[in-house]
Amino acid sequence: MLTGFYPSLRLRRLRQNDTLRAMVQETRLTVHDLILPLFVEENLNQRTPIASLPGVFRETETSVIKTIGKAQALGVNAFIFFGVSHKKDSQGTDSFTSGGILDRVFRRVREACPTALLIADACFCEYTDHGHCGPLSKHGDVDNDGTLMNLGKQAVTAARAGADIIAPSGMMDGMVQAIRAALDAAGFENTPILSYASKFASCFYGPFRDAAGCSLGAYEHARKDRKTYQMNPANAHEALREAALDVAEGADMLMVKPGLPYLDIISAVKREFKMPTFAYQVSGEFAMLKAAAAQGMLDYNSALMESLLCLKRAGADAILTYGATDAAQILRNG
Repeated sequence: MLTGFYPSLRLRRLRQNDTLRAMVQETRLTVHDLILPLFVEENLNQRTPIASLPGVFRETETSVIKTIGKAQALGVNAFIFFGVSHKKDSQGTDSFTSGGILDRVFRRVREACPTALLIADACFCEYTDHGHCGPLSKHGDVDNDGTLMNLGKQAVTAARAGADIIAPSGMMDGMVQAIRAALDAAGFENTPILSYASKFASCFYGPFRDAAGCSLGAYEHARKDRKTYQMNPANAHEALREAALDVAEGADMLMVKPGLPYLDIISAVKREFKMPTFAYQVSGEFAMLKAAAAQGMLDYNSALMESLLCLKRAGADAILTYGATDAAQILRNG
């Protein structure tokens, strides 16, 4: 790729001032790339701060509308929802019951925010009393095929309530196929699926467990980790196999989770499938930025924007981040 050598070739020539650097910049982050995750808890009187996620709140079913409005005023118009249920059971039925938390939240937000893009996280860890991503087998592991049936119900419930996109995150074999069939049968053939195609069994999810109330351990016989369904962080080729299966089953978009520690996977998925590819800057990534900034170790705004730009550079077309509104304000301020 070289077109010459020093001293005739000096790459520093194109770095001499702000205008020139901006002109030759290869990757750009815009407000349209940002998706804001939201936690909505039922029976909550006022929005509550999440200690492990500074600046992030558990929203009430009414405060979430105001939070969305503030984000929209900054240009953020895409949101993914996680319900914090007070009616948990072994199946996670609150997520696919008419009048349940998932149904109520999407109906209320759709009515109040008609132009917002609403994404439903299709999983069960927030709705089961054991914290796993589906009903359990007698051996304490998730029953894969039993989960698929419930996922179809959950997806249709969300779509009927106003969700624009269904995003299955449980890493069940066949989940995209099951959701596609259920949506099509219910008349939602134009509702796209954003699959968490490569979701790793990562330690970076810790603060999310607090935020969504989905820690494990309630059942003595249940597994104490999610390693039988989430991926081994060491496996890159398997990540591509997972993505290929989801594409074959009808996924419209693919996601890699976590984000920054898995830039190679984001890049490989984008290069291999050339499909809309999303990245999730997960709770642990975001919390580390906040914690380091609080200790004076780095500048939060600079670190946030650099991390998001790197996810874009790797191939992400959109990014789920708890810093979406912060990034939007920084972009607005120039």
